[in-house]
Amino acid sequence: MKCDIVLAGVGGQGILSIATVLGFAALENNLYLKQAETHGMSQRGGAVQSYLRLSDKPIYSDLIPFGNADLILSVEPMESLRYLPYLSPNGYVVTNTTPFKNIENYPDIEDIMNEIKKLPRAVAINAEAIAKEIGNSKVSNMVILGAAIPFIDIAQESIENGIREIFGRKGADIVKLNLLALRTGRTFTEENKSVILKY
Repeated sequence: MKCDIVLAGVGGQGILSIATVLGFAALENNLYLKQAETHGMSQRGGAVQSYLRLSDKPIYSDLIPFGNADLILSVEPMESLRYLPYLSPNGYVVTNTTPFKNIENYPDIEDIMNEIKKLPRAVAINAEAIAKEIGNSKVSNMVILGAAIPFIDIAQESIENGIREIFGRKGADIVKLNLLALRTGRTFTEENKSVILKY
């Protein structure tokens, strides 16, 4: 098993929570794990990117070379395009479609989505709208993680255990909400495979 993931977005969107949940799930399955230092501005609104490498064999570097990422998981659509040079020829992109317009000359969202649609293996999901529907826009990061589960070779139960571990101190209702967000994202990908994925 080997899964190299580029996590992308902007500060405040929950990238580190995604990494922590996946890290717990990896350790629960006795996998090796390396996470690179987050690059960019971690304050709200600044671009943030992190590498997460999971494997059943020792990992010798925490950086992902160009063309080697199995998955780009992005909570912001423009940020998903920024890291395409890292994507392997057989890799997947899973991205939120809701823009975070933190710059004056932010590109037209239709142009961004047209570029994403050109990719051979991509899931574009309005995680913000789904999160609001189920109760709180703050769980949109878990919607994105759920949508990516089919491309991560870790059992969903272990990822859910990661959510229970990470959010447990915030109370049962927060855990329940994050689990619902994760499962809803997974369902979206499963139900739309024939439309949004090209194999």
